[in-house]
Amino acid sequence: MKPIYHRILIKLSGEQLVGEQQFGIDAKLIQWIANEVKATTELGVQVVIMVGGGNFVRGAEIAGGGITRINADYMGMLGTMMNGLAMTDIFNEAGVPTRLLTSVRADQVADPFTQRRAFSHLNKGRVVVLAGGIGLPYVTTDTAAMGLALQLECDVVCKLTKVDGVYDRDPVKFSDAKKLTTISFQQAVEDPNIKVMDKAAMGFALEHNKPIAVFALHQAGNLKRFATGEPIGTLIKD
Repeated sequence: MKPIYHRILIKLSGEQLVGEQQFGIDAKLIQWIANEVKATTELGVQVVIMVGGGNFVRGAEIAGGGITRINADYMGMLGTMMNGLAMTDIFNEAGVPTRLLTSVRADQVADPFTQRRAFSHLNKGRVVVLAGGIGLPYVTTDTAAMGLALQLECDVVCKLTKVDGVYDRDPVKFSDAKKLTTISFQQAVEDPNIKVMDKAAMGFALEHNKPIAVFALHQAGNLKRFATGEPIGTLIKD
């Protein structure tokens, strides 16, 4: 099978890494993700992973009570770094060469993100895990993922979720919800029932015509099938 994408960015929320644990990180789940990524990189696809930190702390939710929004957001960035460290170790242990780059200064545990450094790792066949968003408060990891996908010239942003695509309304609440295989950026932004990424991230995607694929994380082989052009999940494009 030949891939139709050269370089992809995977957006993973921190909440997805909890797995069967009550809190923190499910190492077995990350090992499973590593094997899914490995099957894709073996096709020659370069993989960037933007990881969130919501399994530890969500900045927007803890702000207040004396905690400023700026420091709350930085706490969230530190949560992404903890996830990134765990993912990098587990991926490497699973035989998937991986490097962690961060936009927050933390020289003892990770190299600072630069476009040149990321390209160097990718061109050597390594997975690049990005932590710390873009290092600025008031910017969600969705928006950071889109901005970094543009910087790193990724062909598509893959938003991996608990469901198998985008529906016209919440499939958990409505049994008659219909799956949408392809939608436009305009529809994704204007329809209040469609919640894929925040509006800033969607605006970025629309302005730069960067497609977004939404499909289930926990279905074996999904990432590889998507990379080779199989129509799975939902594709958002102009």
